[in-house]
Amino acid sequence: MPARGGTVRLQIPSNFELLDVIQVASDRLAVLAGLDEDAIHWIGVAVRESVINAIKHGNREDYGKLVTIEFSIVPAAAPTEFIVRVLDEGEGFEPQEVADPLAPENILKSSGRGIFFMRSFMDDVVLRRASEGGMEVRMVKKLSA
Repeated sequence: MPARGGTVRLQIPSNFELLDVIQVASDRLAVLAGLDEDAIHWIGVAVRESVINAIKHGNREDYGKLVTIEFSIVPAAAPTEFIVRVLDEGEGFEPQEVADPLAPENILKSSGRGIFFMRSFMDDVVLRRASEGGMEVRMVKKLSA
C-alpha cells in the first residue's frame, strides 16, 4: 500500500480466534491513514464489533464461510476517508428490524449494541444486503486534511 492511499483486503474463516489479527491490521492501517490514538481505538472497537457480528450472526460460526474485511484509504492521492467494509456469507437481515439497545426493555441486555457502537464511533455506517449474498457493513471515518 502506498504511504497513505490504497486498499487492503483480508478474508478469514468464521473463527473468533482471528479477531486479534484483524485488530492489528485495523490499528496499523489507521495509523497509516494519519488518525490519532483515540480515533484508532474507537475504529478498532467498531471493526471488532462488525467482524464479531459477521462471524456470529451472519455466518453462524460456520468455519467454512468467510468474512471479508476491506480497509481503504481514499482517494489515494490526497486521502479524505478511511473506509472499512465487512462482508459475511450469511442469510442477511433487515437493519431496521434490529432492536434499539437504548430502549428501556433492552437496556439491561448483554448483547445487541454492536451496530449502535459502530454508528457511535464512525462518521458514516451503512448496512445492506450484499449483491453476492450475506450482509455488507460499510463504515467511514473522515480524515483531517
